[in-house]
Amino acid sequence: MQDPDAIRRARWATATCFFVNGVAMGTWAAHIPLVQARLEISHSTLGIALLAMGAGALIAMPLSGSAIARFGSAAVTRPFTLALVASLPLPLIAPGPLLLMAALFVFGACVGVMDVAMNAHDVAVEHRLRRAIMSSLHGMWSVGGLVGAGAAATLLPFLPPLVQALAVLAAAGAAGSVALFFLLPADADRGEPGGASFALPSRATLGLGILCFLAMSSEGAILDWGALHLKGNLELGPALAATGFATFSAAMAASRFGGDWLRRRFGAVTLVRTSALLAAAGLVLSLVTRSPILAVAGFALFGLGLANLVPVLFGAAGRIPGKGPGTAIAAVATVGYTGLLAGPPLIGFVADLTSLVAALGLIVVACLVIALSARTARPADNDLTADPRGAPHP
Repeated sequence: MQDPDAIRRARWATATCFFVNGVAMGTWAAHIPLVQARLEISHSTLGIALLAMGAGALIAMPLSGSAIARFGSAAVTRPFTLALVASLPLPLIAPGPLLLMAALFVFGACVGVMDVAMNAHDVAVEHRLRRAIMSSLHGMWSVGGLVGAGAAATLLPFLPPLVQALAVLAAAGAAGSVALFFLLPADADRGEPGGASFALPSRATLGLGILCFLAMSSEGAILDWGALHLKGNLELGPALAATGFATFSAAMAASRFGGDWLRRRFGAVTLVRTSALLAAAGLVLSLVTRSPILAVAGFALFGLGLANLVPVLFGAAGRIPGKGPGTAIAAVATVGYTGLLAGPPLIGFVADLTSLVAALGLIVVACLVIALSARTARPADNDLTADPRGAPHP
């Protein structure tokens, strides 16, 4: 497809898919405490149920790569966008723990397939635009998460939980349904060379997958342990402790909307290296200072740095020579999401043996490894135009 207007419409349609995915995840996150209270289940039981959601995503992701290679990313994105919206009410109405786990497994599988498919479709759109847009699309996901959680915070005092969720999902689903008509045609990336195999990591994708593992485990660790660090080590109250992650999330969203310009201006390798070093510096500041203001500022720097790592790594995976974008992104995403699940428990285990500050120091090490291995992201600049001012890509 060469029609510029159609390509621009496909860009915004893909952005809408990211937004819908973020709304669904933000809505679910806001309803987790309500589901736990309704079912009267323990933290450990809830944790197992959340692991079922992760398992669904991890099992579905490798399979989605083969489906994308066979049918095209648009043909997979369309039904699973609708399936994601339709599956979210299932855990909200589950009558018991076992059915909650089953419902979250289904929801997680829909999240995993849609995640891979919409990222693969972005690679097809970028190829036609000949410029980077991956970071801004991940920024739309962050905005969707904020909208989903914000809508819950606003409406739950006035509406029953299920009614509130259905209202938000109906609005998001309507927007997503319209957007699906404007995706690129299925043959835009159907039958890509090297895309027919089961999407397990290969030598070509393993390096990117390991970096994605480190980046996503860092994000998950801050999600679960950042507020606890501020509360326990700096003795802040719950409200002030929560500002650390809120600042981290806001900084991450803002950084993603500037990430595409930075990638075009300086290239993927420089962006990954600088971002990882900024993230490491920000977290070090948060861990060593006794000032609450500096600690929160450190979380903001950490979010600014971490924000563009996964989008660039996904973009690199989708451009590995001889590999179909769907299968390559699926392989990298599978390894990366394993980190999102494994990172928080690992931090907790190390914290029990040493201290939480020492355990969070592992994230600093992870960021330094990413910075040292930044050249692995070089394929992200393939088939994209250089910066209009002539800045070379390293």
